[in-house]
Amino acid sequence: MNDRIGELLVQKALLSEEQLQRAKQEAESTGTRVGYQMTKLGFIAEAELAEAVSNQYGVPMITLDDFQVDSEVIALVPEDVAQKHTILPVNRAGSTLIIATSDPSNIFAMDDVKFLTGYNVEVVVAAEESIRRAIDKYYDKSASIDEVMSGFDDDDFEVIAGEESVDVEELGQAAEDAPVVKLVNLILTDAVKKVASDIHIEPYEKDFRVRYRIDGLLYEVMKPPRKLKNPLTSRVKIMADLDIAERRLPQDGRIKLKMGRNQEMDYRVSCLPTLFGEKIVLRLLDKSNLQLDMTKLGFEQNQLEHFQKSIHQPFGMVLVTGPTGSGKTTTLYSALSELNTKSENISTAEDPVEFNLTGINQVQMKEDIGLNFAAALRAFLRQDPDIIMVGEIRDFETAEIAIKAALTGHMVLSTLHTNDAPSTINRLLNMGIEPFLVSSSVNCVIAQRLARKICEDCVEEDPEVTQAALEHAGMTSEEAARCEPHKGTGCGNCSDTGFRGRIAVYEVMVLSDTLREFVLNGASAAEIKREAIRTGMSSLRRTSLNKVLEGTTTLGEVLRISTADQ
Repeated sequence: MNDRIGELLVQKALLSEEQLQRAKQEAESTGTRVGYQMTKLGFIAEAELAEAVSNQYGVPMITLDDFQVDSEVIALVPEDVAQKHTILPVNRAGSTLIIATSDPSNIFAMDDVKFLTGYNVEVVVAAEESIRRAIDKYYDKSASIDEVMSGFDDDDFEVIAGEESVDVEELGQAAEDAPVVKLVNLILTDAVKKVASDIHIEPYEKDFRVRYRIDGLLYEVMKPPRKLKNPLTSRVKIMADLDIAERRLPQDGRIKLKMGRNQEMDYRVSCLPTLFGEKIVLRLLDKSNLQLDMTKLGFEQNQLEHFQKSIHQPFGMVLVTGPTGSGKTTTLYSALSELNTKSENISTAEDPVEFNLTGINQVQMKEDIGLNFAAALRAFLRQDPDIIMVGEIRDFETAEIAIKAALTGHMVLSTLHTNDAPSTINRLLNMGIEPFLVSSSVNCVIAQRLARKICEDCVEEDPEVTQAALEHAGMTSEEAARCEPHKGTGCGNCSDTGFRGRIAVYEVMVLSDTLREFVLNGASAAEIKREAIRTGMSSLRRTSLNKVLEGTTTLGEVLRISTADQ
């Protein structure tokens, strides 16, 4: 997209000048297009951008998600050309080929297509992200599970009852067989296309299955023959540079794959010996999808103001709490991104380091050589720090050093595993930290969960949710009366789940003078919560109900991720 479109959007008040400059900076740093960054950052909807381009160039606009392209038309343009220029052939009329593009001014793309195909070229405008989805859909050459399985001979492998005796050399050779390689590649790439956050490869006594975690829930995607258990496991371990001979101890590693279009995908690999073989879980780490703009995370306005005020204090501690996979790391990274200036020395102790952040000193924990959170914290305090991030406070020693750092002029960010924000205070006290130290050091505690968002392409009103059900969940009668619950019916874009993407739901508890008194007097978590709500805190249940009122999520999601306020 050229500068004229950006200026046109600013003139029409569809975009601010600051947003345009931010999109240009992101595009330059990531090697992507400005238009793509505008929609990715949430500054403008895909349809609005496509309409503006269509009007500017006087070119028709189409919605690719509603359009079915013939495979013969797709075959006219090679995949590498479609990927390079982000274009898609959509129709053919005589000697004319119609190409969908987000940038009609890209004459080089049209010249390439004309030269390669011999057709005259006409263009139509489509949203860039929809073109990318269509390219993945129509040029998907991943072999199906049946095709991959057909490459195996039933006599190739034998399942041995009881304790298996496997020759390591034979195992390595089996892992390099073409069908096994294809199957592993299929699993890894398919998970990216389905926007999964984790891959679970699980062996059982008479079963072997692969599941993806998509938007927080696990879905079974395939059941390879159990005879492939060892070769498949070994292939993943070889890719992660792990010891395939060691099958009795847990191992951790990492796989980095280049996915095309300048996209690199990291997979964090964990192998766990189980009764019937090694279970492998791969966590997908896609830096291009890392949301560092805290205004886009899901905070309500007053919550965001409290959070930003807390992290900008000259010293003290800000804690983020919640279960594994609730987005705590993303929230902390967004805070670090805002605090990351040339005048600040920021150090982080992480286990593991999930994303590399420029300008921040990140340290990977190595328990086997004694580099744990406590040891890293001690080292940080000798490094003239301004801001310290500790991946997790797990024990008294780490908590004690972190609190002392917070009391001696440093801003400390960290996470804990508790059910809600008030429980975090009691967790620190139970670790052995004195109440006066907790009340003096902690600025703010944030509890969070991730709620699935209703798919925008198949959203409709949900008549099954009654006013009584809304009131029972915690809404007032007035709120329940005006609430219009929605749901997703399921479509191709959300894999028929009715949900697409997730949004964070927060509970932000700022330690006011009153709450500090409660902590000093040894109040219970329930008493602290009641006082926090009385003085303005919005609980997890209350915040998630607000998402239902906004039409962002469903009542079922609210009941899944939060408990009722007592």
